[in-house]
This record gives sequence, structure tokens and C-alpha cells, in this order.
Amino acid sequence: MNKEIGEGFGFLTRAVHAGNEIDGETGAIRRPITMANSYALPYDPSDLNWSSAEGNLYTRNGGANQRYLQEKLCALEGGEDCVVLASGVAALAGVFFTCLRSGDHAVVSDSTYIAAYRLLHELLPEKYNVASTLVDSTDLDAVRAAVRPNTKLIHIETPANPTMKVSDIQAVARIAHDAGALLSVDNTFASPYNQRPAALGADLCVESLTKYINGHGDAMGGAVVGAKPLIDRIRAEAMVNVGGVISPFNAWLIMRGAVTLPLRMRQHNESAQAAASFLARQKAVRFVAYPGLSDDPGHAVAKVQMPGGFGGMMAFGLKADHETHNRFVSHLRVITSAVSLGHDESLIVFLGEQDERQYLYPAAFHGGFFRLSIGLEDTDDILRDIAQALEKTGLGGARL
Repeated sequence: MNKEIGEGFGFLTRAVHAGNEIDGETGAIRRPITMANSYALPYDPSDLNWSSAEGNLYTRNGGANQRYLQEKLCALEGGEDCVVLASGVAALAGVFFTCLRSGDHAVVSDSTYIAAYRLLHELLPEKYNVASTLVDSTDLDAVRAAVRPNTKLIHIETPANPTMKVSDIQAVARIAHDAGALLSVDNTFASPYNQRPAALGADLCVESLTKYINGHGDAMGGAVVGAKPLIDRIRAEAMVNVGGVISPFNAWLIMRGAVTLPLRMRQHNESAQAAASFLARQKAVRFVAYPGLSDDPGHAVAKVQMPGGFGGMMAFGLKADHETHNRFVSHLRVITSAVSLGHDESLIVFLGEQDERQYLYPAAFHGGFFRLSIGLEDTDDILRDIAQALEKTGLGGARL
């Protein structure tokens, strides 16, 4: 039975069925893990292209579990084709490595994941003569002014890590295309449940599958979704020739995690909205950045382009010194101090005053702040955990 589950079906149905078929050998209704790194050759293999990603040849060229996951992600993102790679950073590097050549220029959000910042602000300029301009991508005039005749790529992250800035994807896409450039969007903070950049004009959508799409903190992967000719190039250059391939087991784990993405995102969205509203009411809280708050600078744009919800990520700071921020974290019992995001458990990380990108952040972020990923615990337990930590830190009793 071939399940052709695409845009005609609802998001939950696609999450369950896309990429899955009955196994022809065993009759299992779940795709098996194929851990082989090599596949049987035809009778005469002499005319094979050993770098081909078509069919099953060698797992660096693509494997069975990777293809199943790619089918599911195409269905969820609404894209034509997809390549799955070893991590979210491998996906970012694949886009930049494929789309930019020596002498080219890129315009980049000034608030992005640290690896994107390193790649486009440091490594590609220093090693390959690729220039980049960091710009506040929420300011369309600034984006337009940053474009040069040799601009080949605009890369934005929305909502942005860690500032939660929201960029208008449709508007930036028009600027990119008017300049003959491509637009890539890192959609990791939103997930395809909340936001689908392809429908808003993005040429490439990047996801760190490690985060929400896997959702369980136990596998790493990255994906790029877009038009087939461009994805074929990324597949050939970043996966086959550079070797950024995902393991079959990680692909299988992420395939399994993606099934519950819509259910998990509903809870992430609901609890994060409650947590952001709660934090915003506390006298000890210096600021809260969350696009679901009506007074957030990105709220109006997010309300339009994130119809599924505003996500599980936020940033906030306390009216306190460096040590007090750390003591607050030490009193948390439900929320875990750890990096990453989109897990089943809530995660918090303190970003201190010495962050090298501090000069790029809004003024409210100066003086240290938290990045908080809201998990799947009971909403009231999350709020009570924050309240008791504030009280034990000496920042006053918080009202639920």
C-alpha cells in the first residue's frame, strides 16, 4: 500500500502517515531501521555514478531511513524536495556552502544561532572571501539597504535565537527576489506546525531536527526544504561530497518523534503563552521577549505568519546581578539548566554579560538574560517552579 499523504490532508494526518508505508518484506506497518552502510550492486556496476544520491548505493549518498524522513518533512513543510543531514549546523553549512561562492555577498539576521553567526560572519569571509552584512532583519529598510550587486543570499532566523525577534518572511522574500538573490529561513524556533516559510516565499527552509521535530532530546539531525534543483545541489555538495550525512538510527528516531509534533507543539504553545504572561507580571522581571505577548515588537507580524501558535521559546531577564541570575536557576526543580530546546522537558540557559554578540542585542538584553524553552510538563507546575525560585532567590513572592 502506497500512502500518498500530501497537502490535501490535515497537518496531524500528514505527521502520522507521510513517509510511512507497509514494509514489503515483513508486512510491518512501521518502517524498519535499515542500519546497512552499503547496498547490493546490479549485475554490471561499471557505469554507475559513485557520487549519485539516486537509489540505494552507499549510506553517505543517502539511505532508506533518510528518504522516509525526507518524505515526511516535505509533507509537513509544504516543500517540493528535502535533504536531511547530520545536524542543524550541517544543514546551515550545506545551504551556505552550496549557495555562496568566493566573491559573493550575503545579508544575515543580526540575531541568529551562534553557528550561523560563525559561518557567515567569520569562517566564510576569512577562508573563502564570502562577504556578509549583519542587519536587523525586522527593519525592511535596513535589509534593502544592505543588499549589494553581488548579494546572492539573504538568510534570516525568525523567531530569532536568542532575542525572539520576528522578521516578515514575505516582505524579505520580495527584497531578496527583486535583487536576484535567494532567501533562506531558519524555522527551528517555530517548527512547521507554527510557521511554513515556503508558503511565504522562502526559497529554502532550514530546520534543526534535533529540536522540536524530534522533540525528545535523543537524536541529532538537520533538514533543508526547497525546490528540487536547489536541494539536489545541496544533497550532492553538502551530503555526498562533504559527508554531512545523518545516521539511519537518528533518522528513524526523528521520524518517530515527528509523528507527535502537532500534539507537542499545541502544548508548548499553550504553556509558553502562560509562562510569558506570568513572567511579564512579576516586579522582579526586567523584560520578557515572546511574540505571543500583545506588546512584543514582533507580535503583529507573528500573528499573521505563525497561524499555529507563537512557539515554546522566550527570553527574559531579572532585575538582578549576575550571581542572582545563577542563584535563581539553582533553585529551579522542574526546569532544567541545559542547552538545546524543543525537548519534552523545560530547559533554561543563562547568557551572561560577556556574550560576544551582546552588541547586536536590544538594550534590554544587556546585563545578562535567560533563554527558556518551555517543555511538556503541566503548565501550573512550570509556573509554580518559577514562582518558588523567585521567592527563594529573594526576589519577592510571585502570584500565579
